[in-house]
Amino acid sequence: MIAIIDYKAGNLRSVENALKRLGAEYEVTSDPDRIRSASHVIMPGVGEASSAMQSLREEGLIDVIKSLTQPVLGICIGLQLMCRMSEEGNTPCLGIFSPSVRRFTEVPGVKIPHMGWNTITGLRGPLFEGIPDGSFVYYVHSFRPDLDESQTIAVTEYGADRYSGALCKGNFYGTQFHPEKSGPVGARILKNFIEL
Repeated sequence: MIAIIDYKAGNLRSVENALKRLGAEYEVTSDPDRIRSASHVIMPGVGEASSAMQSLREEGLIDVIKSLTQPVLGICIGLQLMCRMSEEGNTPCLGIFSPSVRRFTEVPGVKIPHMGWNTITGLRGPLFEGIPDGSFVYYVHSFRPDLDESQTIAVTEYGADRYSGALCKGNFYGTQFHPEKSGPVGARILKNFIEL
């Protein structure tokens, strides 16, 4: 059973629908015991870093998430919350991943938020098994995680910035893009995660 963590950060329905299409068993929960006993955990979300961290605190989930030993996938704000800190609200985050999360560099003619399809390159690890380098995935975000030599497993470029499209440390994975909105490529990434 896959636990989708409900911490009031939205975007749960599209992740549910993607897992349903893959035939995966899942439940949406904020119960620490259900999260700890799940085979896999997904932390999705769309929202703002400081309020999302506050929700995790209120639900008593910070230590729970950091202690998980099964495969964990953070999506969008879920990945950002796993980083060291975010410039959005100058927020200390979970510190699972080393990079900080920064606002995109403002460049004339480059729109923020970064919204739409973009490529991922430099793909490494089991999450990207069968995914060609340069595949397109779907993004919606104004902040992005820095690169890290050991933890970055996919790279994306937008405007003046090169950043981590995905991160991994041990059993923790994160994608800045939305696999649940990324067509067949995203479906394969979710399938790869479920099979970890």
